Amino acid sequence: MTAGSDAVQDLLPLVFAAPNEALTQAEAVLRRRPTPLHASVAHQVIGIWQRDFGDTRLALRHLRRARDWAARAGSADREADVLATLGVALVHSGRTRQGLDALGRGVRRGTGHTRARVLFRRAYAWWVLGHHKEALEDVRRAVPVLRHAGDVIWTARALTLRATVHLALGAVERAEADFASAEDLWAVTDQEHDKADAVESRGLAAFRSGDVPAALRLLDEAEERYAKLGTPTFMLSIRRCEVLMAAGLAAEALAEADTAIAELDSIGGQSTRKAELLLAAARAARHLHRLPRRLLHPRHPVRHRRMAVRQHRHRVHAPARRHTPPDWSGGPRRLLVWSERWRATALSAPPTRPPADPELLSHMTAYREIAARAEEARMEGRPVPALEREQRRLERAIRSRTLHMRGEAHGDDARFDAGRLLERLGDGVRLVELVVVDGRVQVLLCGQGRVRRFEAGLLAAAEAEAEHVQAGLRRLAHPGAQARLPVVEAAGRRLEELLLGPAAAHLGEGPVVIVPPGRLHRVPWALLPSLRERVVSVSPSASSWLRARETRPPRGGRKVLVRGPGLATGGAEVTRLAARYSGATVLEHGEASVPRVLAELDGSGLAHIAAHGTFRTDGPMFSSLRMADGPLIVHDFERLGRSPYRIILSCCDTARFATVGADELLGLVTALLPLGTAGVVACSAPVNDAAVVPLMLALHEGLAAGLPLPEALRDARAALPPDPLHRATGWAFTAFGAA
Repeated sequence: MTAGSDAVQDLLPLVFAAPNEALTQAEAVLRRRPTPLHASVAHQVIGIWQRDFGDTRLALRHLRRARDWAARAGSADREADVLATLGVALVHSGRTRQGLDALGRGVRRGTGHTRARVLFRRAYAWWVLGHHKEALEDVRRAVPVLRHAGDVIWTARALTLRATVHLALGAVERAEADFASAEDLWAVTDQEHDKADAVESRGLAAFRSGDVPAALRLLDEAEERYAKLGTPTFMLSIRRCEVLMAAGLAAEALAEADTAIAELDSIGGQSTRKAELLLAAARAARHLHRLPRRLLHPRHPVRHRRMAVRQHRHRVHAPARRHTPPDWSGGPRRLLVWSERWRATALSAPPTRPPADPELLSHMTAYREIAARAEEARMEGRPVPALEREQRRLERAIRSRTLHMRGEAHGDDARFDAGRLLERLGDGVRLVELVVVDGRVQVLLCGQGRVRRFEAGLLAAAEAEAEHVQAGLRRLAHPGAQARLPVVEAAGRRLEELLLGPAAAHLGEGPVVIVPPGRLHRVPWALLPSLRERVVSVSPSASSWLRARETRPPRGGRKVLVRGPGLATGGAEVTRLAARYSGATVLEHGEASVPRVLAELDGSGLAHIAAHGTFRTDGPMFSSLRMADGPLIVHDFERLGRSPYRIILSCCDTARFATVGADELLGLVTALLPLGTAGVVACSAPVNDAAVVPLMLALHEGLAAGLPLPEALRDARAALPPDPLHRATGWAFTAFGAA
């Protein structure tokens, strides 16, 4: 390039359109012993590049040199422009006072058009710092001057910033108007970086207006644009974390933040961005009940590690106050209504089915193939890093594609009505909803036309006891562990004291429905002494129990029996059940493929699936049942026109849940209840395959006699041999729903 003044000045817009090219040309300018004015521009361009894509320390060094060269050049406007860039970099590096001082000097030094550009950048700094009133005032002063000067690029930037500030203040319509105006201006420029930023901002607007799929789609589009420019996307990661958390995907949000923190560390990036990412990670970790190890990595400055721990402790050890409703004095019924509002949106809202999508189907087919190959390799003891990487890539693609799509909603969106619940319970059924307030379990006992409240034990103690029970049941699943039975029974008694407290004496004689918080869904409720001989079902919420209760079985009541691979007994009960149910569809061996199984399950009355299950804490929607051609995952069930009315899963570990957000539940069972399934039987602990067979046969005897699933399961437990192995097997299975 020539060393002409105009050509060198053109490097400043170029750094936002083609950053790497601008960097190369700026470095070339400095190698030719430039004039002070040109040296100032070149150092400023390099400083901007380092600020946005490289090392903040190097950015500040170059920007200070740019300021000094501008002063030598004797150009007040040049100095003002550099001071504005330096001020923003200082704010991003955590030196707020120095940054605002530099921006203030820039406003005072600049005139006319240049001063308007400085005002815009100070407005941006105010926005970063959360001073929205000051940000609006500065951008209000800048926009008319920029427009009058015909400065399309900076006017578009100012409008984009003003829209973002409007969003922060909740003025969505004003924000959308400014975004639209800015987009029209960007269309006539070649500022690819700014265009990507505009798409990112539109994603934020979509999120603020409640359209999560559109928000994620726009953020992904912006990321693709940034990737073509080689631009890091830390602010985008922060925003995506916010959207993912709102969508109930805390695990994905934590992974997003953790990856961004690692990348930021590798380049010595902005400390303000790092603080925001640490906070996003702490929020996600709070919902997952663990602090990410990366937040405590020695590479993080001590103040950042302390901040992360403080943020995490504030949310983990004092979230009980967050769970206390402001109108607690309104009594048990009001607390019940509040609790239902905090239950998972996927369970309290009508189900959403993604439309048929060739790309999604292609991803899922590839995922099954890769997952099956990876599992086979692991069983043979072969390392599978390449397959695991491809599996993770496909999981991200499936998750992204699913979140982007607007599904078809079914059913009504009626709000929870406590009166309606009490009416459906009548005098004979009791519903027990457990709510955590200040770390202690509150028992809301619903029935006989009223809601009563009892105080039980500490949630933390109940969780610890539940883990002991799980360990005991795992031991009892193997022969020779009879000595563990009294220990497990004693743990069951302690669990009852912690979870039901005095409410256990007021359960009446009829059926009981348990509605636990997500962190207690692993409890084998049939182990509790007051529930062992009782008809018990579990539901993620009272609303989902009502929906299941009001779900009508399909006409015809087709029966489907599925036998997956790798079972110790070979799924022995399936053969005997096939003889019981004449005309039932039996899928086994090669016929038990995912497409065939889904086709038969759709709209059936009863599905019995004997297959191994896998629960994924890192991605519950990829919890799966193993079929002949690979995993049948939760996403597959969402594509059914109607999920089977009753489903029996005689496999290991399929009833477990992950908690996300305010007691939001994800997992195989919770995906089925809103999709037309009214009742599910599944196990919450590893079981002995051989001991499962007589339990399943007895369960089906009860169903054939016309009993609902919870009553048939109770009778099936009673019919088992009294030895510890079979007793533990019976306790491990739970009936969900109301069919």
